[in-house]
Amino acid sequence: MADQTTEKLKLKRELGLLRAVSLVIGTMIGSGIFISPQYIVQEVRSPGASLVIWAVGGLVALLAALSFAELGTIIRESGGEFIYVLRIYGKLPAFFVAFTFLVVVKPMGGAASSLSFAKYVLAPLYPECPPPDVPLKCTAVVVLLLVAIVNILSVHLSMSIQVFFVVAKLVGLLVIVFGGFVTLANGHVGSLQNAFEGTVLGVSDIGIALYQGLWCYAGWYNLNYVTEELKRPEVNLPRALLIAIPTVTVLYLLVNVSYLTAMTPRELMSSTAVAVTWGNKVLGSWGWLMSIAAALSAFGSLNGSFFSGGRLCFVAAREGHMPDILAMAHVHRLTPLPALTFKTVLALVVLIPGDFESIINYFSFTAWFFYGITVSGLLYLKIKKPEMRGSYKTPIFVPILVIIAAVFLVLAPIIDQPKIEYLYVTLFILSGSIIYVPFIHYKLCPGFLDKVTMFLQLFLEVAPADKNL
Repeated sequence: MADQTTEKLKLKRELGLLRAVSLVIGTMIGSGIFISPQYIVQEVRSPGASLVIWAVGGLVALLAALSFAELGTIIRESGGEFIYVLRIYGKLPAFFVAFTFLVVVKPMGGAASSLSFAKYVLAPLYPECPPPDVPLKCTAVVVLLLVAIVNILSVHLSMSIQVFFVVAKLVGLLVIVFGGFVTLANGHVGSLQNAFEGTVLGVSDIGIALYQGLWCYAGWYNLNYVTEELKRPEVNLPRALLIAIPTVTVLYLLVNVSYLTAMTPRELMSSTAVAVTWGNKVLGSWGWLMSIAAALSAFGSLNGSFFSGGRLCFVAAREGHMPDILAMAHVHRLTPLPALTFKTVLALVVLIPGDFESIINYFSFTAWFFYGITVSGLLYLKIKKPEMRGSYKTPIFVPILVIIAAVFLVLAPIIDQPKIEYLYVTLFILSGSIIYVPFIHYKLCPGFLDKVTMFLQLFLEVAPADKNL
């Protein structure tokens, strides 16, 4: 009887269209839109060109998401790019995807979001200087643990919180948009006058600016990590993306227009937190509200990334690319408790030293390398295996454009600033083969690991979970 119960243990399908849209919007809109626009202006040197970059970034994210949506209706399994690369190209390429994202990219993203939250929560307490390191990191640790506990306790609770924070961050962005309209109505055009004057059109400059913009759109892929928990994925997966990404793109454009009406290019480029500077100029004594809005935005993004990132670890373990314990779910709560705990521990380890921003920059180009590999798999299926059709189909030019964009995004920073660190990153990724060959390919497993797995299984009250297809 126990074996039969274990075989039937599955994660619940609790994500309808509203929660799916909330997950995508909530993870896309993080702290980036509140602090990052100045970097794009610094690269292209004009407000008008920066708006074009934001629009192009939204288009690239949408095309990539639609390619992932078609893959998600063909391969109806959770795990995002990992499961797609695994099913199309095999175990070794898929392992490199899992190794890179689970060990470096996802933990550092979680640590960065928690620090962003802490920075803006503490900002009103330290108006004249940056918050001290100790309270900053302590606050970040608390929010990391809080989000982890919420996601471990209940999918329903996590997604209810996600919906709430999506509404909160949308209200914050709409305040900025409304403030921009009022400023324009009063005849203040700010940086929008002669908007394209001084534009720099160098290939590397455009590439780096686009890269900065796409960082703010990160999150378009998160729904593919939780396909097995999505109700009617053949309908809701593409529909949620078609609602969420254009909404975020329009909001980003309007918010940037509002920034540009209130600030000169010099003020924009010198600001350390654009939204806070905007708030102080437009809202006056109420400018502190922008710090709260940015904190809420960072929290919502952290919660959404925890929800989806934990599933990547769960699926990788289920496919034999991670320890078996990480492929188990709590027998009562039906959440991937071990995988979420593992992700939390890695994020805390990264958070403690805190010197990881440069590492994120060097590893970030690998994300678009793997996105390009994944979308090339869709192109392969369209040409070589047209019989494998999902319920949603994109025109063939869509994955082609995404692959071209991915190649450009991977090569642009390397060509612009070739550094030895990019070689180190490549060597680190390839070092994963040291783990893959003995433990994944030859399935060598020390005997004590079985005992550890059994102990953790009993202690955490978890059991293997079947696929929810």
